[in-house]
Amino acid sequence: MFKESKRLSLTDTLIGQGTHTEGKMVCESGLRIEGEFRGDIECVGDVIIGECGIARSNISARDLTIAGRVYGDVVTKGRLTITATGQLHGNINAQTFIMQDGGIFTGACRMDRAQEQSRSRPIMETEAQPTAKEQTQQPNSKEQTQQPNSKEKDKRQQQAG
Repeated sequence: MFKESKRLSLTDTLIGQGTHTEGKMVCESGLRIEGEFRGDIECVGDVIIGECGIARSNISARDLTIAGRVYGDVVTKGRLTITATGQLHGNINAQTFIMQDGGIFTGACRMDRAQEQSRSRPIMETEAQPTAKEQTQQPNSKEQTQQPNSKEKDKRQQQAG
């Protein structure tokens, strides 16, 4: 009647307020911590550290939202968000990093682009090339520089010769 894959993908793990757990957490879906957790967290889905939550952990997740306190290094494949009440004391490796006013971050941050984006040309190269409309409106800078140079050469040749 129910498909197992749908049931598993909708199941989230909650560590409630007042709960203290320790060990290694491996999750296939989302994880929310409102209590306290000590140990490494590897999550395929999203991780949320609630306002009352404390994680003394190295965390690896798709997206991570911190409204409580995290002591450890964080790796996300997507977005890391530190809310106004959130604290992160550790290093970050994330694709996107958002920090709201009032949030606390102590550590080093490294931001990597997604694999699809890293194959595209850098922004500076694409901005440096004028569009077709700009090319028709603006004279070629090479032509402008060549004309004065050729006139100056003609003047020099006349003066010398």
